[in-house]
Amino acid sequence: MPDDLPLEDDWPDLMRLAQDGDQRAYRLVLRAMVPAIRLRVRRRVFDETLIEDVVQDVLIAVHRLRHTYDPALPLLPWVSAIASARAIDALRRQGRSRRREVSDEAALGEAVDARASAAFESLDAGADLAGLLGVLPERQREMVEMVKLREMSLDAAAQESRLSVSAVKSLLHRAILKLREHGKQTHG
Repeated sequence: MPDDLPLEDDWPDLMRLAQDGDQRAYRLVLRAMVPAIRLRVRRRVFDETLIEDVVQDVLIAVHRLRHTYDPALPLLPWVSAIASARAIDALRRQGRSRRREVSDEAALGEAVDARASAAFESLDAGADLAGLLGVLPERQREMVEMVKLREMSLDAAAQESRLSVSAVKSLLHRAILKLREHGKQTHG
């Protein structure tokens, strides 16, 4: 990242200024976010042309939704959720029936066993996600939403939920095991 771009820790303050009408702050935060957005989109989209289309779509969505952002919270998870949703929308428009998802393999390896992770990753994208998450206790569901759906790091999920990283790992592990068990019960 060029030296003249703000660091991620400065993004919430810049977005707050942008929400108040500061165009310079808005340009700065958008320019700083583009590499992070591109990286998150690349985790789901593997066509370079489509990646750039999705990045532009994310920037438009950020522009339209910037008034909903809470500057008291980190900006990257908010932007990541938008990027993830826009990438999935783009893939669906292309007619793909399954999402492709790349995650931090090292962090996942520490958090869950390979069979439990494989069970979660193999869930049919057309399945009713809300129904699946509904079988989980609240804290487990929150961890799945944070780490898997919002693509937060384990550290970020721990900080947001005010739990230790070990507790987040444990809740995520139990959630994935419960989802796997639920899948066995409903599919045979």
